[in-house]
Amino acid sequence: MGFKTGDFPPVDQETFLEKPLMERTKALALHWVEYGFGTPKMIHTIYVFKVLFLYVLGGTALATWTSDAGPFWDVMAWWNQPVVYQKLVLWTVFLETLGVAGSWGPIAGKFKPMTGGILFWARPGTIRLRPWKRVPFTSGDRRTVADVLLYLAFLASLLIAIALPGASSGSLTDALPENTSGLVRPALLIAPIVLYVLNGLRDKTVFLAGRGEQYLPALVFFAVLPFTDMIVAAKLLICVIWVGAGMSKFGLHFTNVVAPMISNSPCVPSKRVKRLHYRDFPRDIRPSKVSSFMAHVGGTTVEVITPLVLLFSTNHWLTLAGVLLMVAFHLFITSAFPLAVPLEWNLLFAYLSVFLFLGFPAQDGYGVGDMSSPWLAAGIAAALLFFPVLGNLRPDLVSFLPSMRQYAGNWASALWVFAPGAEEKLNALPHRPTRNQVDQLQAMGYPPAVAEITMQQTLGWRSMHSQGRGLFSVLLKNIPDVDQRTVREAEFACNSLIGFNFGDGHLHNIDLINAVQSRVGFAPGEWIVVWVESQAIHRGIQHYQVIDAALGVIERGTWKVADAVEEQPWLPNGPIPLDVVWALRQPSTAPAAQPTVAEGLAP
Repeated sequence: MGFKTGDFPPVDQETFLEKPLMERTKALALHWVEYGFGTPKMIHTIYVFKVLFLYVLGGTALATWTSDAGPFWDVMAWWNQPVVYQKLVLWTVFLETLGVAGSWGPIAGKFKPMTGGILFWARPGTIRLRPWKRVPFTSGDRRTVADVLLYLAFLASLLIAIALPGASSGSLTDALPENTSGLVRPALLIAPIVLYVLNGLRDKTVFLAGRGEQYLPALVFFAVLPFTDMIVAAKLLICVIWVGAGMSKFGLHFTNVVAPMISNSPCVPSKRVKRLHYRDFPRDIRPSKVSSFMAHVGGTTVEVITPLVLLFSTNHWLTLAGVLLMVAFHLFITSAFPLAVPLEWNLLFAYLSVFLFLGFPAQDGYGVGDMSSPWLAAGIAAALLFFPVLGNLRPDLVSFLPSMRQYAGNWASALWVFAPGAEEKLNALPHRPTRNQVDQLQAMGYPPAVAEITMQQTLGWRSMHSQGRGLFSVLLKNIPDVDQRTVREAEFACNSLIGFNFGDGHLHNIDLINAVQSRVGFAPGEWIVVWVESQAIHRGIQHYQVIDAALGVIERGTWKVADAVEEQPWLPNGPIPLDVVWALRQPSTAPAAQPTVAEGLAP
């Protein structure tokens, strides 16, 4: 790929869109193997400058200049200062919640504008998705002025905690007598903690965008624990995150993640290296043994064993080796520019690896056994493990982020299918600060066919993952005229409606569909969604739904994950086996113009 020119799929733009869906999907999946999204390197450069100047330099300068721990260019003067660590966490939360960190820019499907976040969440009338319907005072799906004020107050409370100087702490002085920078004042953390929770109860999108499942516990530790307990609790937190992510990579999904991620990496220019991750390109693009090794040795093993070594090691050299391995792990993920682009998160975790385990090693009194009470350590560990355990057993109840299944391939996912011309109705959504992504690309000067093929590349990407084979199978079974319809990858499409996406299908489940339907009003058959839940850790199946925006759920069923991963992305043998457990009979009043949508739904 060039600096300004990307690697567009080598297809005939005049005829490609007339081909059958799975033929298009095959062409785009094969192109992905060698080029990924084909993004111009200029786009990656924009991300590098954003991270370097806004996050690394800007965040470090702000944290050090407000903490008597500078100058920021003298890393040895501040890298192990607790107040700098606290403020870098707060700065990360601020940028994530503002919408300029993860899920930002063109790689995440945000073209014009490149920011979601604040453009949606500071605007009354936009869609709000509450996490639990039984929580009082959270009814409705419309963002109110009160929601906007809660959101802006949260941002302001974070900035205040960052900007004000640290305060002395008796527990810090006992542990580090020479420290003069202090800690963030606990009183300043009360407002961010409370507002984190209130915003999350009103809108799960804001909470997940701010990575509340990880940073909220850290803020609580900052506010209520004495210094040594705070450090050890932070170690427990980061190890639960690492080990949880590693455990979630057991199974059949993750191997299917690594190869497409490597293919999309601008730091792997060699087509030969990319092809090594597939069995027999172009005939068989299921993951190869190389991909499996990368997934389960370079990924699963590192994420499970290394954190446990770091948590309990009292040997400096062993700890140093573990820290270097985790730093390299996070830098590798950063270099791959995964589609959710969690670059700031990965850089923070690389820094936390150094700060927590080299700055405050277990042999210096910062081991699990050094907490003020073994019951405190056990209680914190149990609290941190609650949502990962529940989320892996009941993925329908917990987002994959609190479940600690980051980039494990086991996601709730969906495909959206529109009747000809029906997608344009989304542009009538009131208070929405964006248009459909295909329209964003055309507004940037892309011809209509190029814009459409660009968006369909995400279908090729989805087909290379385990859920893709199942979702396409459900489409082919239920919508015989799918070749004449517009198909969208829901993870990308939903961010133009709610301002955020991170691979979590819970952000575009039936709640979002109903919210859009109540505002726009699709006719039966105009907008069909095939949606699948994550696989429970103890089951070999995934549960899917077929949803008509006008009619609701019209089919439920399951497929075996083993069947999905054994097929090629373009399903040359036809749909994988599906077990339909319930289906809505075709309504007698269904419009005659849409008979194919519900065909085969009668039990």
